[in-house]
Amino acid sequence: MSTAATGRVAAIIPAAGSGVRLGADVPKAFLALGGLSLLTRSALAMSTVADVLIIAAPADSLDEAGAQLAQVDAEIHVVAGGEHRQESVANALRMVPEDVSIVLVHDAARPLVPVEVTQNVVAAIRSGAKAVIPVLPLVDTIKRVNNQGVAIETVDRNQLRRVQTPQGFDRATLDLAYENPEVVATDDAGLMDALGIPVLTVAGDERSLKITTMADVKHALSLLEATSE
Repeated sequence: MSTAATGRVAAIIPAAGSGVRLGADVPKAFLALGGLSLLTRSALAMSTVADVLIIAAPADSLDEAGAQLAQVDAEIHVVAGGEHRQESVANALRMVPEDVSIVLVHDAARPLVPVEVTQNVVAAIRSGAKAVIPVLPLVDTIKRVNNQGVAIETVDRNQLRRVQTPQGFDRATLDLAYENPEVVATDDAGLMDALGIPVLTVAGDERSLKITTMADVKHALSLLEATSE
């Protein structure tokens, strides 16, 4: 039996982004959403499945990040994030306890992820997958556009998916992916591609939207209001 079948689960939450596109006057993870920050909501969501949380926060706001996690029931470590997401995850990965066999990486900007999504990711890793991502199908027609802004091709959307988080990994596999800092990807599943590691998909959820703009904030608030009715 592999250690992933029985070991503890850790969740890394990179939360060091400035949120320039959001236009807020605080780091994006500290933005309030219905009375709780994005970081607090994301940490609470991960704590329903993970035993350990490692938060990569802005280097000058570690105490503030820790204060926002006071109500989260989990073993928590707060580390300084890096200039980019991948560097933040690398910093957090060094803090993962030795007895952890499954590592989740979850965007602080996806505070409303349903517990079922996270449970399904972990279950797939425990069943033997090395890397798992939640995805959703595309509903719009997709066009490839050239540098002049001309649509030159219609792309088959049936083979395309929108990727969400938490992304889950066998701990040893994620450690291997981060051994070479020169390999860069927009998410951790992209690092798996570079290693030739198959990435399994599970069903994502529309509630796991990523908050990037104020329009996303309004949408998230409407989802919160709908669930409280």
